[in-house]
Amino acid sequence: MNDRPFAARFLPAGVVQRTSSRRISKAGVHRADFGGLHIRAGEFVSGEVESLINDDALVSAACAEIVELTQDRRAVLIFASSVAHGRRVVEVLQQNHGIECGFVTGETPAADRDELLARFRGDAPTSLLGEEPLRFLCNVSVLTTGFDAPRVDCVVMLRPTMSPGLLYQCVGRGFRLHPDKQDCLVLDFGGNIERHGPIDQIKPKEKQLRSGSEPPAKECEKCHALVACGYANCPECGHPFPPSQREAHDAEASEAGVLSGEVTDIEYNVQDIIYRIHRKRDADEDAPRCLRVDYMIGLDHWQSEFICIEHTGYAKAKANVWWSQRCLDPCPNNAEEALDIANAGLLASPERITVQSITGQKYDRITKQTLGEIPNAALEEAPF
Repeated sequence: MNDRPFAARFLPAGVVQRTSSRRISKAGVHRADFGGLHIRAGEFVSGEVESLINDDALVSAACAEIVELTQDRRAVLIFASSVAHGRRVVEVLQQNHGIECGFVTGETPAADRDELLARFRGDAPTSLLGEEPLRFLCNVSVLTTGFDAPRVDCVVMLRPTMSPGLLYQCVGRGFRLHPDKQDCLVLDFGGNIERHGPIDQIKPKEKQLRSGSEPPAKECEKCHALVACGYANCPECGHPFPPSQREAHDAEASEAGVLSGEVTDIEYNVQDIIYRIHRKRDADEDAPRCLRVDYMIGLDHWQSEFICIEHTGYAKAKANVWWSQRCLDPCPNNAEEALDIANAGLLASPERITVQSITGQKYDRITKQTLGEIPNAALEEAPF
C-alpha cells in the first residue's frame, strides 16, 4: 500500500521541484454554507447542492469575484455543480462582464466540444483561426481527466465535493508546466481545500472528521489564502492566525462515574478565583442578583458557585452562612457591595475544593471547601 500523501501520486514529474509551478489557493469570499448538506454514497446529494448553489445573487457575486481576480490569467477553467448552474455562470459572465465563456457538458456534440477545447488550448486548427483564443471555459464533470491544457493558470471550483481524489483531478488541470505560466491560481468557492487540506497534502480519509474538529486547512481572514493549519502566520500576506484550540486526551484516566446516578467526589487545588455579578438569563431588571464565584481548578477547567446575596428566605440564609465563613463583617444585601468586598481581598480564599459529579446530571457542585485565614482588615478600612 502506498502511504505517501494522496496528492503526491498525481503530481507530474518536475512540478514539486520547480518554483514556476507554484500554486496559489484562495477561498472565494462569496460562498454558500454547505454545513447542512447531506451525504449519499460518499458525496454531497446533488439535488441539495443544486438548490443551494444555483442562486442568482450568489452566482453573480462569485462571477464578479472571479473576473476581478483573473485579470492577469490566460486560461481560466471553471467547474460548475450542474448543467443549470454552469449555464447560469456562462450567462452572467457574458451579460454582466462581457466575457465569452465556453461551456462543455456530457451532452455537448463532439464537433462543438472539439472546437471549444481547441480554442481554449490555443491550438485551434486553420478553420478556426478567425476565432480568438478562449480565456474562460466552464464544464460539468467532463474535464476532470483525459484533458490536457498546460496553459491553464487558474482553476475555479464552483462546486463542493467530499472526494479528495475528484478535487485533485479538477485542480490538477492547472498543474501542468508551461513556458508562459508562472503559477496556477485556485479559487475555491466550495470549501473544498478547507475540507480536505492543501492540494499537495491531501490524503485519503478512512473516516469523516469528528464534528467540531479542526479542518486540515484554514483561511486567512485578510487575503483569503488557504494554507495548512500548521502556519502561525499567513505565508502570503503575513497576517497572524489566532492560536488554535485543540482537544487532547487527558494525562490521567477520568474518575467520572460510568453508571447513571453514580457519585464521584474529586478534590482540586484552587489556582485562581474570579468574582462577578450574575443575574439569570431573561430575568427582569429588578430580579435579585447573585455573586458568582469561578474557581480555576485546572488548565481551562473552572467550577462555579452562586451566592444569593440579594435573595430572601432559605437562599439568603445559605448566603449568610457562606459569607460568615469568609469575612469578619456581615453579609451585605447588595451584589455590588459584595463584589467590591471580594475584589478588595476581604474574603478568605479556598485553597482546595471538592467537586461532586453525579452521572447523568448536567451540573457538578461544590460539596467541601478548605479555606485560608479570614483577612483581619475591617470593612471600614477597605479601599472603596
